[in-house]
Amino acid sequence: MIARAASKLFNRKGYLETSMDDIAALAKVSKGSLYYYFSTKEEILFFILDTYMAQALGNLDSELEKTEEAVSRLRSFISRHVELYVNNLDEAKTLLHEGYCLSKNRREHIAEKERKYSRIVSELIRDLFKGATRPSKDEITVMTFLLFGMCNWIYSWYSPKGPVTPENLSQMVWRIYMEGVKGLIDKKK
Repeated sequence: MIARAASKLFNRKGYLETSMDDIAALAKVSKGSLYYYFSTKEEILFFILDTYMAQALGNLDSELEKTEEAVSRLRSFISRHVELYVNNLDEAKTLLHEGYCLSKNRREHIAEKERKYSRIVSELIRDLFKGATRPSKDEITVMTFLLFGMCNWIYSWYSPKGPVTPENLSQMVWRIYMEGVKGLIDKKK
């Protein structure tokens, strides 16, 4: 409840402009209750980002191991990422825009989780090219960030209350992304 309210405020006003009073008011808790759970605003920000990344990474490896086919594994990842994202838009946006406000140690902790997540995606993309000339490390990096760009930019326009369901959205991202990758695979054969 507190973290959800804080993430909404961090997105509306920015982390630096949001006060503990603002968070307590939106969360409908007393300031004493707020300070019982979090002694600083940075603790709240860290909790939001760490929890979000724990959800993103949680059971990801075991879920992906259920399928051997590279195409299905990437499709499963996209579906999972989009679903987590649209169900936690404020937290996801906070990760993208406010993480720099963390102290060095906390920022590095979150960055390590982000790097692990990115490595998993890079490996999924690399696996698509079996039987074709493998792209360079730099090309895999570009394809990884293009996919994240497609999936993460949705916060700026997507509404869970709109006509496009998360399932439809992930299918659209999947089809558009894979058509582009298919062109690269065909070119490298």
